[in-house]
Amino acid sequence: MNFWAFGQKMGGVVTDQQNYPLPGTYISNITDGTHAHTDELGRFHLESVKVGDTLAVSYVGFKTLQLIVSDIDAKFEIELTEQVVELSELTVTPDLNAIQALTKIDLNTAPVTSSQQILRSVPGLMIGQHAGGGKAEQIFLRGFDIDHGTDFNMSVDGMPVNMVSHAHGQGYSDLHFLIPELIQDIHWGKGPYDASKGNFTTAGYANIRTKSSLDASSIQVEGGQFNSFRTVGLFNLLDEKKHSAYLATEYSLSDGPFESSQNFNRFNVMGKYNALIGDDRIGIQFSHFTSSWTASGQIPQRAVDSGQITRFGAIDDTEGGNTSRSNVKLDFVKTIDDRSFISNQLYYGVYDFELYSNFTFFLEDPVNGDQIRQKESRQILMATSEWNKSFDMGSYENLLKIGGSLRNDVVKDVELSHTANRITTLDQLQFGNINETNISAFVQWDIELGKWLLSPMLRYDYFKFNYDDGLTGIQHFDSQGIASPKMNVLYNHSNKLQLYFKSGFGFHSNDARAITTGLTDLILPRAFGYDVGFILKPTTKSFLNVAFWSLDLEEELVYVGDAGIVERGGETKRYGVDLSYRYQLTPWLFFNQDLNYTHARSVEEAEGQNYIPLAPSLTASGGLGVARSQGIYGGIRYRYMADRPANEDNSIVATGYLVVDMNMGYQMKNYTFGVNIENLFNTEWNETQFATESRLQNEPASVEEIHFTPGTPFSLRAFVKIKF
Repeated sequence: MNFWAFGQKMGGVVTDQQNYPLPGTYISNITDGTHAHTDELGRFHLESVKVGDTLAVSYVGFKTLQLIVSDIDAKFEIELTEQVVELSELTVTPDLNAIQALTKIDLNTAPVTSSQQILRSVPGLMIGQHAGGGKAEQIFLRGFDIDHGTDFNMSVDGMPVNMVSHAHGQGYSDLHFLIPELIQDIHWGKGPYDASKGNFTTAGYANIRTKSSLDASSIQVEGGQFNSFRTVGLFNLLDEKKHSAYLATEYSLSDGPFESSQNFNRFNVMGKYNALIGDDRIGIQFSHFTSSWTASGQIPQRAVDSGQITRFGAIDDTEGGNTSRSNVKLDFVKTIDDRSFISNQLYYGVYDFELYSNFTFFLEDPVNGDQIRQKESRQILMATSEWNKSFDMGSYENLLKIGGSLRNDVVKDVELSHTANRITTLDQLQFGNINETNISAFVQWDIELGKWLLSPMLRYDYFKFNYDDGLTGIQHFDSQGIASPKMNVLYNHSNKLQLYFKSGFGFHSNDARAITTGLTDLILPRAFGYDVGFILKPTTKSFLNVAFWSLDLEEELVYVGDAGIVERGGETKRYGVDLSYRYQLTPWLFFNQDLNYTHARSVEEAEGQNYIPLAPSLTASGGLGVARSQGIYGGIRYRYMADRPANEDNSIVATGYLVVDMNMGYQMKNYTFGVNIENLFNTEWNETQFATESRLQNEPASVEEIHFTPGTPFSLRAFVKIKF
C-alpha cells in the first residue's frame, strides 16, 4: 500500500502480493470512525487523518492490517497477505456491496470445481442440466424459471455471456468457456437495482472475475466414473511487479450415466496479459472454447413407468449438438487524478451453435418424428466506458459514476428446422439473419450523509432490431428506448448492522424475431421491484442477511425457440423472503445456510389457474466446510428444491429433490490430492422437468405429463494437482 499524506488528507493504494489492486477494500480510521473504500485501481482517499490515528485495512480472505500514523508526511508501501477467511475480522461495510461478503466467505472456504458451481454461490440460485453436459444450464432464482438466462444477466470479466435473440432461446448463457481454476470471485445482485446492468437484469446479475495473475504454474489430472477424464494446465508466463501473463488449457471427456453414451468432450484455452504503466492499467485477454455431445433428452414419465425405458434411457438418442466460442478483450483504465479514472473495454466475439432436440417425439410427424435443429453463427462487438469520480461534501465522501455501452450482434443463418436422425433436413421452419444493437447510458451518485447512504440512479437503453427472413424474403425492422430509474438507501448503524431499501425499474428482454414479425406488440415490457432487508453480525463469528422483496412484470414474455413462437404470460407478481447465514465454528470449520421462499402468480388469471409454471416456491442450500491453507480440507453441502407447479393450474407437479455433495482433499506446498462426490447418497432425482404434450410411436393419442432429465447418480472423481 502506498500512502501520500496531504495535511489531514491521506490517499493510498491497496494491493495483493502480486501487486494487483484490491477494489472494495475497507479502510477504517478506528480513532475517529471515518472510513473509505478502494476503487477499481485499489486507491482510496481518507479525510481528517491525524498523527496517532489507527487505520484498519480489511478485505475478505486477507489478513487485516492495522497501521498507526506516526508521521503525517510518511509514505508507506504495504501489501495485504492472503489467509483463510476469519469472520471475526469481517465488518459490515457501509456501502452497496456489503452483501458480497456472503460469496467471498463461501469462495474462501470451498473450492470451485466447475463453472456451474460458481453460479450456485449466488444465494438462492439453482441450476439444472438437461442436454448431455454441453448445453447451457437451466437457471432458477426468485420464482423465475429463467430457462438459460432470459432474466439473469451474466458476464465474465465484463464480457457478455447472454446471447440476444439466440436460436435456442432469448438470453441463452453458456458458461462452459470458463475454466473454473481461474475464477477469482463473483459479483452478484438480485433485482433490477444496478444501473450499470441493463438487458436481462430482471431477477438479478452475476459478473465472474478471473485471476489477473497466477502465483505458480500447475498441472491437474482428474478421472472418475462414467469414463470421465479432465486435465487442466495453468502456465505462469510472466510474473513481474508491473507485468504478468499466463496461459491456461482444459480438456474434458465423459460418457455420462446414460445408456447411450454422451460422447461429451470440451476444450478450453485462455490467455491473459496485464500491465501497470505509470498510474494506468492495460489488459489483453483471449479465449477459445469448443464442445460436442450426444444427449438422451427429456423422457416422458409414462415410458419409465411402463418399463419401456429406464430412467437413463432415451426415446430419441440422436439428440445433442456442438458449439464454439472465441473471445478477445482489451481493457484500459486511465487515471485522471488521484480521485478519478476512466475504465474502458473493447470486446469482440465469434460464436457458433448447433443443437438437435426432440421434445414431442411423434406428435407432429408420426413417421419421421419431431426432431428439430437450431443453428446459428454470430459475431458480437461491444464497447463500454465508465467514468468514476470521488469528491467530498463537507466531511463525507461522494462517488459519481457515468457510463455507457454499445453492443451489436450480427447473427447469420439463424435456423429452426425439422430433421431426422441429425442427418436429413425435412423442413425449414425459420431461417434468416438478425442484426440487433443496444446502446445504453447510466448515471449513479452515491451520497454519504453521516450513517445514511443515498444512491439515486438512472439508466437508458435504446434497441434497434433487424430481422431478414430468408424464407419469405421480407426484411423486418423495429426499435424502442426505455428509461429505468432506481433508488437505493442504506442506513449504516454500525460496522455490525446495515439496513437497506433497494428499488428500481427494469425491463423484460425480448427476441428480435418476435418483435419484428408481430408475434408480440410489447417490445420491452417494464418491471419494477424492491428489497427491504438488513445485514447483521449477531456475533463476532457470524454473518446474517435477511431480505423481503417484490417484483412485478408488466408482461411475462417467453420466446420459445423450439417452436418459433412467443408465449404470453400476462402481468405477473412475485414476492418472497431470502435468508442467508454464515458461521465460523472453529478457525477451520465453517457453516453456511441459504433459505429462499417465493410466491409467484399471474395477476390476470383466476385463482387456481394463475400458477407460473416451474416457478420455485421454496429452495435451500447449505453445509459445512473445512478450510486450511495446508493439510486436510473438505466439505459436505446439500441443495433442496420443493415440489412446484409444472403448469398453470398445478394439475401437473414437478417433484422436488434433496441432493448432497461432498469433497475432500489434502494439500501440501506443491501437491494437492482430492476427491469430489456428486449425489453422495445416490438419490433418485429429476434435474429438470417440464409439462409437455407428446406422443410415442404407435401411441393412439398424445399425453401431457412430466418429461424429465434424471439427475446425476452417485459420481466420484479423483484428482491430483502439481504446482511448479
